Amino acid sequence: MFNGKSVLISGGTGSFGRAFLHTLLALYQPKRVVIFSRDELKQYEMQQEFNAPCMRYFIGDVRDADRLKQAMRGIDYVVHAAALKHVPAAEYNPTECIRTNVVGAENIINAAIENGVQKVIALSTDKASSPINLYGATKLLSDKLFVAANNITGEHKTRFSVVRYGNVVGSRGSVLPFFRKLIREGAVELPITDARMTRFWITLQNGVDFVLQSFQRMHGGELFVPKIPSANIVDLATAMAPQLPQRSIGIRPGEKLHEMMISRDDSRHAFEFSQHYVIAPSINFNVRTDYQVDGLGEVGCPVSEHFEYVSDTNPHFLSIDDLRQLDRDTV
Repeated sequence: MFNGKSVLISGGTGSFGRAFLHTLLALYQPKRVVIFSRDELKQYEMQQEFNAPCMRYFIGDVRDADRLKQAMRGIDYVVHAAALKHVPAAEYNPTECIRTNVVGAENIINAAIENGVQKVIALSTDKASSPINLYGATKLLSDKLFVAANNITGEHKTRFSVVRYGNVVGSRGSVLPFFRKLIREGAVELPITDARMTRFWITLQNGVDFVLQSFQRMHGGELFVPKIPSANIVDLATAMAPQLPQRSIGIRPGEKLHEMMISRDDSRHAFEFSQHYVIAPSINFNVRTDYQVDGLGEVGCPVSEHFEYVSDTNPHFLSIDDLRQLDRDTV
């Protein structure tokens, strides 16, 4: 579906943007790919690796509505990956996080509608479900904006959906490269926030593949959640450095013990498919849509009453051997 099409990736110089671009160029022949981000050094470094004739690099911030409207001219598909994501930093700098994650989402929506973009997928996070930290709250607001945007497009063809998943293995700022760095530098112990802590895990490539599939599955207004494994933080530390003791340092500001991707309240609108879940919008749009059947013809079924998708009760947990293999595979 991307052959001969123009694609824009906001926050395109990040871990996801680079992996998405690599896969996009390997599988398709897009007409144009726009990397939209605010860091000129990262763009310069990225141009050394990705310099195909279809590539365009736009320096800009999602807070800048006019610049986004310029960048989206002639664009068919948008992946919105730009965000401020560091949980403690968001707690201490709330207005900055709001301006990027909420105002930036509104700017993406308005620019997409004005330029007649066909489809937009916004990346979300498990922290947006029943949020307790500012980052999660801003992403929940962003999710709500993108869902509701389908109701304000009027005669425009633009459709918006959201993809929500957990921690990306090996991405910048995640615990795996942090542990690797400590081990490489000769650490005598590994810091553990809380021995009970669990998280959802997804590889970067699986995240990219899921977003690509979601473009084909989406009707507009739904929120896609992949079925992915959970892991315990102690098991991860043990897998990476079984010889090192672990020291509990306490939970950081805004952190949860366990993450949730589908809450009990959301389950009233949720459908289970073979490899993922879909949360249908709770608001009504002008056109009735059967979210139980996706754009690929896959058929889901309603989840059970009081269903929750939480990292500590997830039936799929990674063992220490699984985590050790994951560590080797993502070097």
